[in-house]
Amino acid sequence: MNILAKSQKVDDTTFMGRAITLARRSLGGTSPNPIVGAVLVRARKIIGEGWHRGAGLPHAEVEAIQNCVSRGNKPRGAILYVTLEPCSTQGRTPACTKAILHAGIKTVVVGAIDPNPKHAGRGLDLLIAAGVQVRRSSLEAKATALNPAFNHWIVTGRPLVTVKAAMSLDGKIATSTGESKWITGEKARLEGMNLRRKTDAILVGVNTLVADDPSLTFRAKDPVTQQRLRRFVLDPTARIPIQSKVIVDDPHGLTTIVVNQSAAANRVRALQNKVNVWVCPTKTKLDLDWVLAEMGRNNITALLVEGGGETNAEFLLNGYAQRIVFFYAPLIIGGREAKKSVAGLGIQRIKDAIPLTDLRMRWLGVDLMLSARVETR
Repeated sequence: MNILAKSQKVDDTTFMGRAITLARRSLGGTSPNPIVGAVLVRARKIIGEGWHRGAGLPHAEVEAIQNCVSRGNKPRGAILYVTLEPCSTQGRTPACTKAILHAGIKTVVVGAIDPNPKHAGRGLDLLIAAGVQVRRSSLEAKATALNPAFNHWIVTGRPLVTVKAAMSLDGKIATSTGESKWITGEKARLEGMNLRRKTDAILVGVNTLVADDPSLTFRAKDPVTQQRLRRFVLDPTARIPIQSKVIVDDPHGLTTIVVNQSAAANRVRALQNKVNVWVCPTKTKLDLDWVLAEMGRNNITALLVEGGGETNAEFLLNGYAQRIVFFYAPLIIGGREAKKSVAGLGIQRIKDAIPLTDLRMRWLGVDLMLSARVETR
């Protein structure tokens, strides 16, 4: 490796690493846009930096250029490190490729390529055609990993689904009498809140809603998350109690009840007076294909399914989930009638069991958090 190449690799690790760190500042706050960070460099020194702070606000590249100017520096001739390929089309904000060209930036180092097949590589081609030097970063894998939900949604049109459950070591989420608070400790519950901060919507089945009457809110001082976190209840026959917290509390405008066509019209009307109601085009079982596609059309990129056992089973056993996060407490509950974390009919043959990959484990006090990717069968 020559001296120039070695120097370039060191700079790439340093400055793209900084851009990745900046991008993470907006984790959970930019949906349906991706999180992106950008750094402007001249003579191996940062002269400007920025990150995308929210949908409709300036993108990271523009933030970095503006920050550069506000510091009394000039972006012309600088190197731009950006975690995601600059956009080339007009959306809620102007195309970033135009801002880059207007600023006179000479080199762009890109972390990840735009995952949208309609736009992948187009921004780079426009920059190259205009005489800008473009190169790919050695930290591409880390840059791509910043936006798993956006990457999934922009390609499939559906949210990335994570099934989350807190249980005893024998897989119970409640006793036979229905008691479930609290199986896991405070540290595990705080991490559960952190999962909500990173998602667009939470979903439960009506059985969980009737049994526990949860608020399904973000219980922390984060007004951005509290203002946007949507709540979904799968309730085919519209039997949810009208005084449930998700219906009568302050953020009830963020609540959506999903019913089917056989739900009683008077019940549906009563719900529609208070919350959003989606009527699934089926008369019996809800069509999760339709539900997820409708979520995607409503710019929900990440969905957290919080059970109970029957709903978890619907998503996991039918191939609708991409990830799981299970919290295990050092407890044994037992009981034939105790509620399971994954119920349903189950898998009949071991060879058909759902394989998990990319397993990661963390201790949260005495509780164990296991996250994994659900492998497509």
